[in-house]
Amino acid sequence: MSDFSPEWLELREAADVRSRNRNVADAVAARFALRAELSVVDFGAGTGANLRATSALLPERQTWTLVDHETALLDVAKAKLIRWADRHEEDGERLVLDKGGRRISVLFKVADLARDTEVLLDDKPQLVTASAFFDLTSEDYIRKLAKAVTGMGAAFYATLTYNGLQKWTPHRPADNQMTAAFQRHQMRDKGFGPAAGPLAGSHLVDQFRINGHVVTEGESPWRLERGDRMLIDELIRGHAVAVTEIGGVDEKAIVSWLNVTRTAAFVGHTDVFAVPS
Repeated sequence: MSDFSPEWLELREAADVRSRNRNVADAVAARFALRAELSVVDFGAGTGANLRATSALLPERQTWTLVDHETALLDVAKAKLIRWADRHEEDGERLVLDKGGRRISVLFKVADLARDTEVLLDDKPQLVTASAFFDLTSEDYIRKLAKAVTGMGAAFYATLTYNGLQKWTPHRPADNQMTAAFQRHQMRDKGFGPAAGPLAGSHLVDQFRINGHVVTEGESPWRLERGDRMLIDELIRGHAVAVTEIGGVDEKAIVSWLNVTRTAAFVGHTDVFAVPS
């Protein structure tokens, strides 16, 4: 599975939060509005950004299991959640947070998501969620996950799944070539088999519908402007590295593309919410 630094996850968090699709988020809030409590498992939890962004949509009492394959990321998640909360306490391995009138119990679990997914669902959470995760996984993984989640009657909420749409400002002739090479890199094996990459959102929608869930989907693109200069620059560098690794683009063309100062960027994502019919 691909590794992401805490610095990268922190850099993108504000853009992720403001980019979430409001209609899909409203559907999540409406679904659970009458519940007093909810159990949630968060795949690829990283530094806990998905909990911070999603918890306000959920009932007053929440139990989260944050799962990632890196202990270091979960350690960062714990520290960031403590700073984010209005109040916190530790109860054994659990972190208990008070935030905005909500009581949130958090358990941190290190696991190999490519192999341990079904075990992680043994406790039958009522909501399975992830952010910016499923484009790293394979079509086969998505198919198996959808079958497992629907089989236990849980809801599913995936945000910010990359969908392949890109636009850079100012535009340059090499943009399309670079994007095409980047997409090929996105579809390499990230530890789950050949990655679904920009097709992941479509696979999620199809598989949950095939298994009988009702699906709400919506676009959640990054619309980055001058105030997002650090994130834009990091995206450009990341694209150049990926294209260099995959090959097929002349090195001079990559360097020339890398040296263009971008003032804005559009990066497409999709949010998906699926519930039992």
